Amino acid sequence: MYVYLMNNVKSVDKELIKSHVEYLKELKRQGKLVLCGPFTDYPGGMVVYVAEDLDEATTIAKSDPFISSGCKSFELRTIEVANEENNYLFDE
Repeated sequence: MYVYLMNNVKSVDKELIKSHVEYLKELKRQGKLVLCGPFTDYPGGMVVYVAEDLDEATTIAKSDPFISSGCKSFELRTIEVANEENNYLFDE
C-alpha cells in the first residue's frame, strides 16, 4: 500500500479539480483507491492506494492531474498496514 502526500505549488481551477476527481473515481473502479482527501490543517492532501510495486505506485501518483499539471508536488511513501488482523504489527 502506498500514499502520495501532495503539497500546493500553484492554484487549481474547477476543470483541474474535475479531472482530479475523475482520476480518483477511476482508481476506485480499478480497486486501487483506499482513502483520499485534503488536509484541514495544512495546505495539500493525500491519496492512499494499492499498487503492485513502487514503479506502478510512482506512475499512479505522477498521473494524477494535480501532479501532472505541476499544481501540486508530491512525496511517495510505502505503508505497512497495522490492524487487528496482524495485531497492529506487534509480535509477541
